[in-house]
Amino acid sequence: MSAVLETNEVLKVFGGLTAVDHVTLSVQEGEIFGIIGPNGAGKTTFLNSIAGTYVPDGGQVRFLGEDTTGFSSDAMCRRGMARTFQISKPFPKMTALENVMVAATFGNKTIIKNPTALAIEKLAFVEFPMPVHTPAESLNTVQLKRLDLARALASNPRLLLLDELAAGLTTGELGDLMDIIRKIRDSGVTIIMIEHIMRVIMGLCDRLAVIYYGAKIAEGPTIEVAQDPKVAEAYLGKKYDL
Repeated sequence: MSAVLETNEVLKVFGGLTAVDHVTLSVQEGEIFGIIGPNGAGKTTFLNSIAGTYVPDGGQVRFLGEDTTGFSSDAMCRRGMARTFQISKPFPKMTALENVMVAATFGNKTIIKNPTALAIEKLAFVEFPMPVHTPAESLNTVQLKRLDLARALASNPRLLLLDELAAGLTTGELGDLMDIIRKIRDSGVTIIMIEHIMRVIMGLCDRLAVIYYGAKIAEGPTIEVAQDPKVAEAYLGKKYDL
């Protein structure tokens, strides 16, 4: 396997607060890589620093072998990095289909000849449960999650960043979502996911990194990291019982 994403000593500071403290990691092609840590630990800020929302204050980001440190979010999207966010923010007055068509039209490196067909394909891929012409403002939480996934996939990413996608879902909905995430990975998309729900982390992630007060305190195979005493103390509260 080759590295899809590499970060070297990535730093992000807001005033006197170090939100991301020299984080170095490598994500390999084809894996699901989890990032865990307490609320406010800097996980989302780290994603924002690699995806173009923020410009890092130090360090380097390499995506698909290219130095992309400080590139804008739209430039990263066209290079093959897509993401979802903690809170779904669709275009509320547009239909589900139109929302995904926006990504198909503007999120790809090359011009898509038939964005409507691509949008319909991605909605079907994530098993979107409503008619495609349903207005986004009328969708519930789980429907919005699937819309977010379809929209991200419409830019044909090599790397997909998922920020607490499972938040707010029922136990049954979690299982369905996990199946879709596996299907996305099996289609050739590498995934980085921030998540708090340990069922999702343990069931999906090949490897984990733990961020605590902005710094990476552990990284490795999921089971090993989950049972690391440092991680238990910082985040899990106790050794994870497998």
